[in-house]
Amino acid sequence: MRNPPQPHRYTEKPRLLDLFCSAGGCTKGYQNAGFHVTGVDIQPQPRYCGNAFVQGDALDYLRKHGREYDVIAASPPCQGYSVTASLPNVNAEEYPKLVPQVREMLMAVGRPYVIENVPGAPLINPLKLNGHHFGLRVIRERWFETNPWLMTPGYIKPRNIQTHSYRAYSSFDNGATHITVAGHNFRTADAKVAMGIDWMNRGELAQAIPPAYTEYIGRRLIELITHPCNDQENSYNSPNS
Repeated sequence: MRNPPQPHRYTEKPRLLDLFCSAGGCTKGYQNAGFHVTGVDIQPQPRYCGNAFVQGDALDYLRKHGREYDVIAASPPCQGYSVTASLPNVNAEEYPKLVPQVREMLMAVGRPYVIENVPGAPLINPLKLNGHHFGLRVIRERWFETNPWLMTPGYIKPRNIQTHSYRAYSSFDNGATHITVAGHNFRTADAKVAMGIDWMNRGELAQAIPPAYTEYIGRRLIELITHPCNDQENSYNSPNS
């Protein structure tokens, strides 16, 4: 582990720890909401957009430093929970399934938390977000277990989504209004527009979370930690309190 951040005496913003941060799609949303964000990832992230970055094991860092933060967000590896894990040529056992372990550790730390993953992951009462909730041009559903529990934003009906084939989602050509940003069948320029992300490369975009999702979550978390209910401050040791 390198460059662990010092205690955050240099900022008056609430402090959020973003575990398994990658290049920072979730981070950017939390920053936009008003958090100072420290990201942790096992891989170097030269394009990471947060306020501080630690290269190291996310769970080890959580164990040692989790209580230094006001909110903790985690995006554990999703491959083991993805629909592609059931394909004949994929060995799902190769991919770690860390959601239960991450939840247990977050509950032990006792801070408000968010766990993000793909549809089908074993999240408890997850908030289910997609591009149409925010007027984005991307089709990317992601689930968020939040403690405290948060409501889904109002529904915005997508316009003219072409659903007859995967290829119809690959670019904005031929009148397509929304695209999937997955695999190799998309254009980087279109993906940046669809996701609201301008700093990532192609591979990072394929895995990223649109910042609008976590900005929505982050704004509500700031409201809750700034103006807590009388019994709320000590309620973060069980999911969806």
